[in-house]
Amino acid sequence: MKKLAFLSAVALLCLGQSAMAQETAKEVTYVEDASQGLLLNRMKDNWFITAEGGVNKTFGGFNNHRNFWNGCAPAFSIWGGKWFTPVIGVRFGVNFLMTKSLGLNAEQVGYYDPTGSMHNGYYSTQFNHIGPVADVMFNLSHWIGGYKADRFWNVIAYAGGGGYWTLYHKFKENGNKLEGDGWGNAHDNILTIHGGIINTFRLSKQVDLSLDIRYSFFDAHDGYYKYNAGSKPVNRTTGDLQAYLGVTYKFKKRDWNGPMVPVCPPAEDCSQYVAALDDANAKIAELETQLRACLDRPAPAPVETEAEDHLATIYYPINVSKLTAQDKAVLSAVAEVMRSNPRQRYVVTGWADNYTGNDAINTRLRHARANGVKAALLGYGVDASQLDVTINAGNLCDLGEKCVSLDRAVTIDEIK
Repeated sequence: MKKLAFLSAVALLCLGQSAMAQETAKEVTYVEDASQGLLLNRMKDNWFITAEGGVNKTFGGFNNHRNFWNGCAPAFSIWGGKWFTPVIGVRFGVNFLMTKSLGLNAEQVGYYDPTGSMHNGYYSTQFNHIGPVADVMFNLSHWIGGYKADRFWNVIAYAGGGGYWTLYHKFKENGNKLEGDGWGNAHDNILTIHGGIINTFRLSKQVDLSLDIRYSFFDAHDGYYKYNAGSKPVNRTTGDLQAYLGVTYKFKKRDWNGPMVPVCPPAEDCSQYVAALDDANAKIAELETQLRACLDRPAPAPVETEAEDHLATIYYPINVSKLTAQDKAVLSAVAEVMRSNPRQRYVVTGWADNYTGNDAINTRLRHARANGVKAALLGYGVDASQLDVTINAGNLCDLGEKCVSLDRAVTIDEIK
């Protein structure tokens, strides 16, 4: 039973500590973690608009005979687009290019030089191109380094194409000179493909600054490559290098949501609980050892004690000290034993129960009962030297309140 009680106490202690730990433990929180993947946005999210301007330089044909900077011309674009993921997006826009080139014939389409001057024996030509373009974009920074909404510098690769309507510079003769006469339809619509790299720099959540480097291929104009008899024809494809500085505005919603992942609080230091549990286990083991030793120990042999053998016992009703006729008959027989053995001495002890009365009454009864028995024995011829009279303040049998009649007595014993 002791072992069971101790084990129960230890279990309750552990359960109480566990409950307290659960009450004081921090709750699991949930945070957005883009590294676990990204959720696709809605169609209305992650739209942007870009305006950019810069310069372009046409290559191919006879342009290698012209000074590099002299062949540069302005270029402009307006774009609108959407990112479907942090890596993949599209844009659509309108692009304007002014291209400068060289030709062999002053009468070719696109001739432009009011001064009549030539460049290394070639005539200047100039065209304006405007048309729709579209690109597919790939954000290399997010692809390689992972999505970061506050990244300052992003590198975006793209490829696309479009088409241009071409306007040429008309001219007229004025005496011996050719003069410009406005712009006209060259009737030479062309297709283009291009690719490039955009470097974006984050100015705020809404605005990015961009540097767009692009290279385009498109059909050459007949006017570019008219040649004199005997000249070799040239490739009808022209390359054009462009550089733009732009500003992009990003509409709401601008960022991307990641999956919600649980964040568990730091594990609580449970060393004190482990130490307490180890100590409890050690105590349990010690108690089990003691219990086994106790169970294995042989039971001690019962000690037999001889019941006290009185020569005679006289019993009384409550609050009575007088002897009855039957009591006197018993004492007469006791006196006969005493007279036959004059050398033996005896002790007469008066008793009263402690469950009734009080100390004064019980003491009086003890003395009265013992002295009454002594007087009777002396009356039956017992020598007074054989008798000692005393009282005992305890209970003779002490078997409880229901057995008090056994405690109201006088005992006669031999003095050993």
